[in-house]
Amino acid sequence: MKELIKKLTEIKSPSGREDNIRNAILEELKGYIDGYEIDKLGNLIVWKKGKKDGKILLDAHMDEIGVLATYIDEKGFIRIEPIGGVSPYNLLGSSIAFPQAEGFVGVEGETLEELSKNIKNLDFDKIFVDIGAKSREEAEKLVPPGTFGVYSANFKDLGERLVSKAMDDRIGCAIIIEVFKRSNPYYTLYGTFSIQEEIGLVGASVVAFDIKPDLAIAIDVTAHSDTPKGPKRMSLELGKGPAIKIKDSASISDRRIVEKLKNIAEKNGIPYQIEILLRGGTNAAALQRTGEGIPAGTLSIPTRYVHSPHEMIDINDVENAIRILKILVESDESLL
Repeated sequence: MKELIKKLTEIKSPSGREDNIRNAILEELKGYIDGYEIDKLGNLIVWKKGKKDGKILLDAHMDEIGVLATYIDEKGFIRIEPIGGVSPYNLLGSSIAFPQAEGFVGVEGETLEELSKNIKNLDFDKIFVDIGAKSREEAEKLVPPGTFGVYSANFKDLGERLVSKAMDDRIGCAIIIEVFKRSNPYYTLYGTFSIQEEIGLVGASVVAFDIKPDLAIAIDVTAHSDTPKGPKRMSLELGKGPAIKIKDSASISDRRIVEKLKNIAEKNGIPYQIEILLRGGTNAAALQRTGEGIPAGTLSIPTRYVHSPHEMIDINDVENAIRILKILVESDESLL
């Protein structure tokens, strides 16, 4: 499982450029699916036939946050625009991987006073990326405006805790892949690996239109509250189990799905947590609105330092999420 997570998180595929991760997911699923489709937007849809009529959909987005080169000055320093929720503070001191170059993020400041002010009020107007070029012409050969980049960060195995860029949401992709590998679904199981979630749930808004599943579950990361002075209005800890979402700022989970997931966990002694996310949302919000409407919910993996180069998860939460979903899809009582 760790090798799969490492493989998926180290692939560089920001929103709008999902080809590399899509190919890797398909390769992993060879021999475990009955068919697949890549729709007009680039969403990957796979399925595994069940014993009875009925459709269950598991969704994870396969894109990651990133940056886009927008302008290069005469000395070869590159200005960037965020793709998704990229904080300039997380970028500060980090490195950016472009297809043909590695860049390092710096901050403007002609004086110590100006530098301090810029760091205190950091935004994308005050940062730049240095790829070691000496001129605009040299930089443009490697990173012309319009080039996509992502954090340059490697997977780290800390035992039960794993750290990498793009856990959001390659960990959801890994979970769905493992559910397909390990389960024999009672009803037909669909897996969707959707594009461009990070810029507005783009792929999920259409991915289930033709499937018309009886229920859909988004698998994504969520916040944490177990670091010093973590959020007071939440209670989510790494290693205490996957989180069954009640609501976030984009959607309220279908009560029947919430109860079904809770019952599975409790009957089988699987630890879980309840998630009420203060800010943010998942593809469940788009799935709910697809076609005539789809009952939807979210199963989340608590994650520290989301949207940074070092997102941290606990492998036990991942394995327990797979256990819950495997039981769900193999049950003749899984439909609403």
